[in-house]
Amino acid sequence: MLDVIGLTPAEEELYRCLLQLTTARVDELVRRLHRPRAQVVAQVEALRIKGLVLATDTDPDAPLRPAAPDVALGATLLRRQEDLESARRRITQLAEEYRAGLRRHHVDHLVEVITGARMLRERLRDLQNAARTEVLWFCRANPLAMAGPENVEEFDALARGVSYRAIYERDLLLEPGALADLAKGVGAGEQARVLDRLPVRLAIVDARTAICPLVPDLDGGEPSAAVIGRSQLLDALLALFESHWRVATRLRLEDPLAAPTTDTRRPDPDDHAVDVDGYQPDADEARLLSLFVAGVPDKSIASQLGVSRRTVQRRIADLMDAAGVDTRPGLAFQVARRGWL
Repeated sequence: MLDVIGLTPAEEELYRCLLQLTTARVDELVRRLHRPRAQVVAQVEALRIKGLVLATDTDPDAPLRPAAPDVALGATLLRRQEDLESARRRITQLAEEYRAGLRRHHVDHLVEVITGARMLRERLRDLQNAARTEVLWFCRANPLAMAGPENVEEFDALARGVSYRAIYERDLLLEPGALADLAKGVGAGEQARVLDRLPVRLAIVDARTAICPLVPDLDGGEPSAAVIGRSQLLDALLALFESHWRVATRLRLEDPLAAPTTDTRRPDPDDHAVDVDGYQPDADEARLLSLFVAGVPDKSIASQLGVSRRTVQRRIADLMDAAGVDTRPGLAFQVARRGWL
């Protein structure tokens, strides 16, 4: 199997033999491997060039000893992995260019239908890996193809400068572990907002490709989705996202396992309001308020903040006093009015 990084089966067998012997001369390797001496000498030289065999001195017949394989082959393996990753990204780009060419010349290729959770999951991963500027999500409860913790491609994309804006259904935040998973994404740079209900599941990459399921969730069976290229239909989906983004509630979350760092999150364009009375909540209060306004129950807020439910209720009461109101709906109104989020 090591031939994929340039080590032939014969060279691997010789190296394994040397590992068993610890040290050996060429003649001993010839006897054990039953190979011509000239062949063994050539293979030893090849292994020496690859850093896998060391000689005890400059004498051609000096004893040989093996070098650590992870040191010698690790760099080669890493380079090969980088080459494969680069090739995979290039193939993804070529595939998109191929589909774009078809769409330009054939109307029936404007929408591609894919069926099955596995195919849908692979396409979502490919699109994120090829993303260059921005990924938009409508994230509904009970994911069809890929749960949040499985979407490791998002973190790779964020790391290379791709912007992520995601709107979550409130019910999704109530699923076990959802808030902690969401906090990791926000900590990595994702902009997250929440609405009580979303009209459809949706992903849009670089304003050029969208994926949208074709049948309602309640129909059951294998999910099917449309992959939509540049068209008026895609423009309509972009407008749909932006209209919901404007009215969604911003979420302030932090990864509870992450060490405190300087906030390098991309600024939210709506960070512009100022409290009319000069009061501004601190970071912990802002996190609590974002969950409160999103409709997250006190118990789930307490779990996210790592405090008791009674502490959450006390802090909300304190914020109501600061806002000069005596009801929770009044607090929600004042949060928006004063620009606390």
